[in-house]
Amino acid sequence: MTNQRRTLVAGGTEVSALGLGTWALGGPSAAGDQPLGWGARFDRAEAAEVFRAAFDSGITLYDTADAYGTGTAERLIGDTLAGKRDQITIVSKWGNTIDEEARRLTGQNATPSYVREALTASLRRLRTDYLDLYLLHLSGLPVAEAEELLGTLQDLVTEGSIRAYGWSTDEPELAAAWVGQPGFGGLEFEINVVHDSPALVDICERNDIPGLARGPLGTGLLTGAHPEGSRITDEQDFRRRSPDWLNYFQDGYPVPELARALDSVRHILASGGRTIAQGALAWLWARSPSLIPIPGAQTVAQIKENAAAMDYGPLTQDQMREIDALLTPG
Repeated sequence: MTNQRRTLVAGGTEVSALGLGTWALGGPSAAGDQPLGWGARFDRAEAAEVFRAAFDSGITLYDTADAYGTGTAERLIGDTLAGKRDQITIVSKWGNTIDEEARRLTGQNATPSYVREALTASLRRLRTDYLDLYLLHLSGLPVAEAEELLGTLQDLVTEGSIRAYGWSTDEPELAAAWVGQPGFGGLEFEINVVHDSPALVDICERNDIPGLARGPLGTGLLTGAHPEGSRITDEQDFRRRSPDWLNYFQDGYPVPELARALDSVRHILASGGRTIAQGALAWLWARSPSLIPIPGAQTVAQIKENAAAMDYGPLTQDQMREIDALLTPG
């Protein structure tokens, strides 16, 4: 699949079948006393090397947000890939308010005026004059409030500062609210081999829109690096503190039933020379042609492993049926 492409935005540039999610590359941040980073250690030069390695490995899609390291991930994209802007596609998100210097999320703002303010700041950090796709980063925003944003978003499309807009949400009834509106480009939602999202996949397939697969490796669980009973000890790792929206770890421990679910299918995921992580990505390509996985990475080795999954392509339908039988109760 190295040479295969997906269309992210209707009429827009094609992208690699795999993107790079940049949350982990933003470094430490917090909201109140809740850590939001992937650990205390952060090496900006190493993070920049991950971006370069991703590009060299054929990845052209970069998913980021102003909340990732409170602007750090966006700045790294601007610093390392600005000279390649015509060869890459950038997705960013807004809705959280940030204090860059303190590296803290300070609240949320879903007003139309804040869309422009947040976009201007993101474009400056990214060192570009447009985004390919701009996503609302507030998963549970009521539809009535979301509808108030449409006029501003459509104006931004007309003005050329964004190619399209969309929503990062795991709620199907919200995801469907903007589908078909002028300038709407796609969805982002959580989906992986142990956490399917059939209603959201159906929305994408019925409306011929892309679905960016968030959490394709289950915040690290589906790499096989965190077996049942092991624990993440870094107090600055968000998985150690278990925010309400975290599905795969509890107080640093892998959720037992999900760890066991992975164990039951790891022999299929790792077949044919794949690593477990590569098999988890292959499951998504087989699950739907609408899906574009956006796994994160903190090291060059990790990004090379993820990118190499494209060489193997999707799982077979027989393998998908076997996984489904093993994971479906009864």
